[in-house]
Amino acid sequence: MRILIGVLAVFAFVGGDRLRAASLARQSSQQQENPNRPPWAQKPKSADSVPAAKAEASDPTQDRAKIKVSVNLVNVLVSVLDEHNRPAADLPIEAFRVLDEDNPQAIAVFEKETQQPLDLALMIDASLSAQLGMPSQREAAAHFIQQVLRSGDRLAVYAFDENVTQLAAFSDNVGHLQEAVRRVPQDAGTSIYDAVYLGSRALAWQGSDRRRVIILITDGGETTSHADFDSARREAVRTNTLLYTVVIRAMKSESGRNTAGEHALETITDTTGGAVFYPDSSAQLDSIFDRIDRELRTQYRLGYYPNPRGPADTYRRIEVTVTPRAPGASQPAVNTADSQSSAAAQTQPPVYSVRHRKSYYTGLP
Repeated sequence: MRILIGVLAVFAFVGGDRLRAASLARQSSQQQENPNRPPWAQKPKSADSVPAAKAEASDPTQDRAKIKVSVNLVNVLVSVLDEHNRPAADLPIEAFRVLDEDNPQAIAVFEKETQQPLDLALMIDASLSAQLGMPSQREAAAHFIQQVLRSGDRLAVYAFDENVTQLAAFSDNVGHLQEAVRRVPQDAGTSIYDAVYLGSRALAWQGSDRRRVIILITDGGETTSHADFDSARREAVRTNTLLYTVVIRAMKSESGRNTAGEHALETITDTTGGAVFYPDSSAQLDSIFDRIDRELRTQYRLGYYPNPRGPADTYRRIEVTVTPRAPGASQPAVNTADSQSSAAAQTQPPVYSVRHRKSYYTGLP
């Protein structure tokens, strides 16, 4: 009888511990997956959180293919501009050279004017709302939304001050998105690093087979971010987010202006392969947005499988160069009257400027 009572006590003790452990696990899960936090601000779910039914129904062959594409293939968006800052179109694959940590790579994917759909995060500094209240500036941003969205593209509107607030979720509803731009609230503080960090994470939630772009409009004066420069830049690199920055300066003189914030933005933007613009007046915003739109529609997409592959959980350096047509290379036939000018043109190879992301993250093992 005593033995029986002892056995029952052990079972009760163990069962109680299991119940308490399960309760703690549920509490921990609820804390980590707080439903009150917007999806774009939460951590991406791990593979362990996939429902068992879906995991069992998956095709192992397809899973292996997906892993190979997402882990091994490195995608690089390349903007090539001529000496007049116009997109250089119709360059052949032979014109491009890709280096991974100084090792030449075989280009496995090559697309001219890539049709990969866009996810864009339009992020507006709320401390600029007094300036953006001017009809011309607000309408320039609203016109850009209508101009940039094509079939399959999505855009979201954010305002940032001390916090980063989503005003319109990712969609192709032009009218709704334009209305969000027109109601950016006025507030204090400028959290530029938070905007880049959270914007990159928001884009990563939208899907892997899409281009990720942040359009950041700010005065460049970082004041209130919780994230720092390094974490913002790493997140943009990790998620392969392309950053275009428009810095609206209240004063043109560097005296009294936060040039350190501008330099930090230039560095992050250059790391992603994007560009920084400094309009002298609101009248230039339309032309800047036109240039961004044109560049996004004329990007080359290069893909390669790194050889040798780098260690897991590291950042690898990328370099892309474009070799111009050699002088004297074959050219289309020209009229005799134009032969002299054509010959002079052939003596000078075209000069290209090339922008692309400077590094990529290899992922966890």
